[in-house]
Amino acid sequence: MSTKDKVQDPEIAIESALGRAEDFFMRNGKLLLTILAVIVVVVGGYFGYKYLYMAPRAEKAGAAMFTAQQHFAVDSFALALNGDESNAGFLQVIEQYGGTPQGNVARHYAGICYLRMGEYENALKYLAQYKAVDGVPGEIINAQNLGLQGDANAQLGNLEQAISFYTKAADKYNNNLTAPYYLKKAGLLYEKSGQAAKALELYERIKYDYAASMEARDIDKYIGRAGQQI
Repeated sequence: MSTKDKVQDPEIAIESALGRAEDFFMRNGKLLLTILAVIVVVVGGYFGYKYLYMAPRAEKAGAAMFTAQQHFAVDSFALALNGDESNAGFLQVIEQYGGTPQGNVARHYAGICYLRMGEYENALKYLAQYKAVDGVPGEIINAQNLGLQGDANAQLGNLEQAISFYTKAADKYNNNLTAPYYLKKAGLLYEKSGQAAKALELYERIKYDYAASMEARDIDKYIGRAGQQI
């Protein structure tokens, strides 16, 4: 068997990666849900103390989001977005409490819901409205938000925009969890667009700068494949 046969076909690898619209969330779902909850409570509390007039609204927004978050956690994305007869969804939280930290996080949630439902234009609309938050836990969500915009653009065939969002997510939020993940996604799209040299550069960054990451475990085969295309 040739070396080429041993390496997964790039088109198959790329389509598999794009087909799982945000598999990072699937791999790290519990962690991300926990971080989102912390942001809602801690950041909301901070603003509540700093701006006392916001406290009642922040509290109401947090209560309104509770059921939507429960729906989201079990992949009931339509209910999470639109709510039910008794409870609000993320869209209602955004409309009523958009100026609160909870409303900001609700925009990120809404973007994920639309992405998982295959409504990529709506996903981009709400993801773009999310404002990055400070602090280490927030950086994970901030990076994911940029990566999600990359996913939506990739699904729409906007490969250059997708690569831009992936590399921005990796460069702006430099950590072993999200940076190598989005560098790899950008590398796959560079391969798809016939830019193997750029893909190789990103794969080598994963190998040498993020050696302890999950993506580094099998990065040599991607390095070898990209090298064969140059």
